Amino acid sequence: MENITFNLAQMHQYGSAFYDFLGLRKRFFVDQLGWDIPHDGTVEMDQYDNPLAYYSLVLRDGKVIGGARAMATTAQWGSHTYMLRDAVAGKLIGIPENIIKQPMVEKTVWECTRVVISDEVDTHADRSLCLSYIVDGLVDQATEHGATEMMALCPPSFARALRKLGYGANLIGQPYVNSDDGRRYVAMSMPAKRREVRTANLAPSPRPTHIPHTQPVHAQPVA
Repeated sequence: MENITFNLAQMHQYGSAFYDFLGLRKRFFVDQLGWDIPHDGTVEMDQYDNPLAYYSLVLRDGKVIGGARAMATTAQWGSHTYMLRDAVAGKLIGIPENIIKQPMVEKTVWECTRVVISDEVDTHADRSLCLSYIVDGLVDQATEHGATEMMALCPPSFARALRKLGYGANLIGQPYVNSDDGRRYVAMSMPAKRREVRTANLAPSPRPTHIPHTQPVHAQPVA
């Protein structure tokens, strides 16, 4: 597995990896979970995919198998800020306005969204490794810009999975049930630190080089 990190100004360095990530999101959030979110039948993309967002993707044999995005809680793009703050402001249908007590607006706090891992990653060990690569990539970018804390809206089981991997994830709100997929979601927070390696069979995540690849790192188009 390989981790790549970038923002929209850098995405051209990685071929179609960003577009492939949007396709993976569509297959999971729209096709599998049934979320009513913007898509064109091939990719899913929303108002938070803007120049203030940063991405951490994982590739295996040149194919995107996982990823997520993050942005500072000080982000403002048009009438939108970041997801949890917009939910509290009543701008997002389906997420309760009391999801968190008080939205953070601090450059030291970043929000992570759209975490996804492909079903092709079908072993617990590989999914754990993929998730650790995704999260460490987000942490690296956030801390590079002064972050000390990360937050996200996720299933409660996701926070438990992060703790097992060595991240200090804690719930910071009350869970609610999503009307689209029937799943429970809750806000969580964790220090912006790479995971503590607790097991011998899960090596530290390699740090992305941010150097353009001389060979394509993305899946080739299907004829």
